[in-house]
Amino acid sequence: MRGIYIIANDRVVDQSIALLKSIRAYDADTPVILIPYDDHYQLVAETLAPLGVTVYEDLEFIDRLSRRLQQTFGEAFFARPNQFRKQACWFGPFDQFLYIDTDIVVFEPIIQTLDSLKEYDFICADYQHAGGITNVFSPQVLESGVFSAAECLEIFNCGFWGANKGLIAEADLYDVFAECAAHPEYFDFSQKTSDQPIINYMILKRIPKRINLVRRPEKAPGNWAGSPHFIRQGSQLVDPKVNQPLQYLHWAGFRIQPGCPYWDIWEHYRYLNEAKPEPVMPQPALQKSIWKRAIGKLIAR
Repeated sequence: MRGIYIIANDRVVDQSIALLKSIRAYDADTPVILIPYDDHYQLVAETLAPLGVTVYEDLEFIDRLSRRLQQTFGEAFFARPNQFRKQACWFGPFDQFLYIDTDIVVFEPIIQTLDSLKEYDFICADYQHAGGITNVFSPQVLESGVFSAAECLEIFNCGFWGANKGLIAEADLYDVFAECAAHPEYFDFSQKTSDQPIINYMILKRIPKRINLVRRPEKAPGNWAGSPHFIRQGSQLVDPKVNQPLQYLHWAGFRIQPGCPYWDIWEHYRYLNEAKPEPVMPQPALQKSIWKRAIGKLIAR
C-alpha cells in the first residue's frame, strides 16, 4: 500500500491546508497520515480530517523514538529535535511512502513519484547538492574519507523523499545516531538544521539503491521557492531551463507570508474551493500629540 506522511502541529494549520488541498487537487484517494510534531496537534488533525488525513496510530512509539534519538546527542544539542519524529515513517502502515514537509505544494499526482521504487529503495528530487555540502556535512567527511566527493553529490533535502518500508529498523536508527554523536565534527549544524545532516548520513551509509530524480539523464525541474526563474502557467509553474513543469514547490528557508516568493501560488492552494479573506491592511501609527512629544523629549533628557 502506498501513502504519504506529513508532520505538523497546530502552528502550521494554514500550511498544512495548502499542502493537502494541492495533493487533493490532483489525487483524491491516496491516504495521508499525520505524524504529530508535538502534543499540540488536535486542531490540525481535525482540520485535515475532511481531506482524508488520519493521525499516526502508535503515538507512544513516536514519543519513545523521538526521546531516544534526542538523548543520544544530548537534550540541548538540536535546534528542532522534534523533526526526528518524521522517522516514524519507516514503521508506519505504508509499504511504499512519500514524506512531504508542510511548506510545500504539489502540482501533479505526486504519489506517482514512487513508481521509481520499482528499481530503487530510496528516492528524492531536489537540487540540495548543487549548493555543495553546506547544511549537511562539514569538509571533515571528505578529509576523513567518510564519504567521497561523488557520494556527497547525492545529498538531499529532507523535506521531500520516499522509500520502501523495511529498509531501516529501529535499532538501525539508534546505531546511526550513536555513530553521528561520536563524530559531530562531520556535520554542519551552523544554520540550526536538525534532522537533515543525520538522515543524509544514514541514507548514504545504509541504502545503496537510491536515486535523486533531478539527476536523471532527461533532467528534471527545480522546486525551491528561492529560484526566481520559474514561469507561471495558471496555478502551476514551469522551469524554462529544462522546459518541464514543476512537480512541487518548496519554501524551505522562507516564511510563507505576503511578499514571499510565489505567494500567489501558495495562496491559490490555501483557499482553493473556499472564499479568500479580505487582506488585512496594517493600521497607521497614531500621531503623538504635541504635548506627548514634548513630555517624551523631557524624559529622554
